[in-house]
Amino acid sequence: MSEQTILKVNQISKQFHPSQPPSVNQVSFNLKKGELLGLLGPSGCGKTTLLRIIAGFEKPNQGTVELAGEVVTGDGFWVVPEKRHTGMVFQDYALFPHLTVANNIAFGLKPKKPRLSSEQINQRVAEILHLVGLGGLEKRYPHELSGGQQQRIALGRALAPQPELILLDEPLSNLDVQVRERLRHEVRNILKSTNTAAIFVTHDQEEAMAIADTIGVMHGGNLEQIGSPEDIYTQPQSRFVAEFVTQANFVEATREGNIWLTELGEWEIDAPPSCDIGELMFRQEDVILSPDEKSPTVVQEREFLGREYRYCLQTPSGKRLHARTTTSTQLTVGTKVKLNITPEFAQIFPAA
Repeated sequence: MSEQTILKVNQISKQFHPSQPPSVNQVSFNLKKGELLGLLGPSGCGKTTLLRIIAGFEKPNQGTVELAGEVVTGDGFWVVPEKRHTGMVFQDYALFPHLTVANNIAFGLKPKKPRLSSEQINQRVAEILHLVGLGGLEKRYPHELSGGQQQRIALGRALAPQPELILLDEPLSNLDVQVRERLRHEVRNILKSTNTAAIFVTHDQEEAMAIADTIGVMHGGNLEQIGSPEDIYTQPQSRFVAEFVTQANFVEATREGNIWLTELGEWEIDAPPSCDIGELMFRQEDVILSPDEKSPTVVQEREFLGREYRYCLQTPSGKRLHARTTTSTQLTVGTKVKLNITPEFAQIFPAA
């Protein structure tokens, strides 16, 4: 992959109303050619606003956006969306219903400069149809195709002019689960095959993990953490990232020397030296459950998920925790259980 930086976002902030907190708060990151960035977060966290600022649909209150070495936002510059050489894939696809698949894809090629001939446009459309797996469907209309096929038309239309950057806003959210799982791999492969940088917005953790080279987790307008999917999952830098990305468990903990005391037991865990009261974080899959009649923790619910069980547990304080185990661990509802946690997989977060 080329190390060429395609996008630089520097200290971007956007506040829609003075009485409200910023929707985007001093966000900065770089994106390299061919890199896929997933902006992950719950509704209202600012991820779509940030995407619209990069696209040119919103003006920030401060900060700059630089695309392919050119400032397109800030420092007195403003480049309109159609001149930013970016492609956009919308949540509802935004296809032209009166145009065929081929004409939808060709739409973005006609204003391209230098102007393309009809033969060049037809050749490029044929290349894109092959790339997105829609060969033979060029004369169909969008309503004649499935949701997954319509999404591929939208992606093909965005890719056809060979933009520096593709922006995708919740691109798979309108599809059913099976189609979504298949298409997320196809989207990644298509973008990688063209070495096109892309940013996609999603609230789906699995989708971000499957598609992205880099994940940026947003919360309350802030970019809480940015890094590889592996780093985001295994080394969350805030309680929010740990909770939102991994659906981790949290239990109150107090330090005594090198040991952390909790209602579940005692563990020796590395933690910031200044922190004596905090929360022990451990992921659902890092728990080992074993029956123990002396334990006050009880199995409240059990869900069979095919390759694993998901248990809901209640602790002596009434706190609800979750654990995922292989199907070889079968515990009935009402069983008293002991929780074993591997210390190297756990973290301590300071008490709020």
